[in-house]
Amino acid sequence: MTGRLAFVESPVQLLNVLEWAHARGRGPVPAAAPAPAPGPDTAAAPATVPGPAAAPEPGTASGPGPVSGPGTASGPRTASGSRTASDAGTASGPGPVSGAADDLRIVVLSPTDPMSRGQLRRMAQLARDEGFAVHWQEARAGRGALVRTLRELGGPLRAADRVIVGDPFSRYVQLLLTLFGPRHVTVVDDGTATMEFAAQLAGGERLVRWHRKGDLGPRELVLAPVTSMARRRLAPGPGRTVEIFTSLPVQAPPGTEVTANSYAWTRDRFGPPSLTGGADLVGTSLVETGVVDADQYLRVVGRLARTHGATRYFAHRRESPEKLHRVAVESGLQVVRPDLPLELIARRGPIGSTVVSFPSTVVHTLPLALAGTGVKVAVCEIEPEWLRATASPRAQGFLAGVAGTASGADRLAPRGPGVDRLEFG
Repeated sequence: MTGRLAFVESPVQLLNVLEWAHARGRGPVPAAAPAPAPGPDTAAAPATVPGPAAAPEPGTASGPGPVSGPGTASGPRTASGSRTASDAGTASGPGPVSGAADDLRIVVLSPTDPMSRGQLRRMAQLARDEGFAVHWQEARAGRGALVRTLRELGGPLRAADRVIVGDPFSRYVQLLLTLFGPRHVTVVDDGTATMEFAAQLAGGERLVRWHRKGDLGPRELVLAPVTSMARRRLAPGPGRTVEIFTSLPVQAPPGTEVTANSYAWTRDRFGPPSLTGGADLVGTSLVETGVVDADQYLRVVGRLARTHGATRYFAHRRESPEKLHRVAVESGLQVVRPDLPLELIARRGPIGSTVVSFPSTVVHTLPLALAGTGVKVAVCEIEPEWLRATASPRAQGFLAGVAGTASGADRLAPRGPGVDRLEFG
């Protein structure tokens, strides 16, 4: 068997597949190019605050003031500054492509939400610009999509010597691994879930996302055999090696190789960015996943903005339009919906001299992507009273671990009742 096959379902997964290929010395390595200077075609018209029912298109901003800098509706650019193609989501086929830079083939198992799809289309074009073959698979496009996907991908998967996955908790990936067991597996980051995956693999536990409660619901009970088989296929054993390619601090499970992701491709390909001198806030989907209370979250966002003089709020792709509307109205921040993963947006610039985030992957990745630029990254820890009563019992400890292990970020310690002050810890 020959060849490498990557399954990605999010923009960050695709970015980290490119980082993995770069770290392996595969594919062309263009000379670093400066970030394109903002011009008339990189600024959108003055934006308005969307109403609760309005969902901004990928790469647009909402809130007071015009849209400028990263994340504008003009779309991403290549390293040379040229605009990328608008049909980045079209399929190039799962088989080899003439002129491909490598035997690595990337399959996008397309999600349904518009923000993720928009960012994935732009990331897919960046991968094609690097010379990689990218196949866009409408894996969730209604009835029959699952059978069609298995039929189209069965052959390439059986032929692959190494399979790269970005989300070992994905039911789609688990099903594929159940049907076809590769000899070599690489898991790349799709957020802080990599930390939980490594811990569960080492402890022989079943695979459960950290923000979900431990009880098995009807759906989980039906899929339990699939999850169990996939966990075995994701574990090292006779005839199988497992690599975790990560920028996060994980303890290597027995028999597993952990390779550090330094974001070298991102630094080589983009920037260095210009700095605005102010501060930017990074949003999180902790409200949408049922972990943090929405009112508490919005109250802290407002106080962070006032304390640090922030003007922009970079939204997570899973944040709801309703919540983002409240962020813009109640805090006065300009809400930017990036059209690429934040690591690339920040590296292209302009970016604030200080970037403040809640516990998430970016407090680990941004210090790497922005190394040498002088940007300070800070993480605001989550207080127990901000959590919803329905949050998983593991949530507080997991989020504290994400913040506490971010060696490249300063820690913001909430002080006093109601978070009256937020100071650097």
